[in-house]
Amino acid sequence: MKAVARAHPLWLAYILHRLSGIGLALFLPFHFWVLSLALNNAAQLDAFLTLSDLFLVKLAETGLVFLLAVHMFGGLRLMALEWLPWSPSQKRWAAAATAGAFFISIIFLMQAI
Repeated sequence: MKAVARAHPLWLAYILHRLSGIGLALFLPFHFWVLSLALNNAAQLDAFLTLSDLFLVKLAETGLVFLLAVHMFGGLRLMALEWLPWSPSQKRWAAAATAGAFFISIIFLMQAI
């Protein structure tokens, strides 16, 4: 029986990279609009920034930072795996080291919260 390609971890990494890129692309126009408030309407910017104290906004910002990290590390992984002349075992070790570093950073994040 042939294995389903969509169950492969690299396919899941591909999808996560694409979805995080779409999420960031959707956020950028909103981000630029808020930045324009800093230049054109300081009072409206101050009113908007009071919303940043809301829990839902903080949760959305956390999600945004997560999307940015996923997209950045996904891109770095893709470039490293495709451009560097690594053997398959070196690629596995690099992926394991990245996963370990991510796990340790999550532990630090949980302690900070």
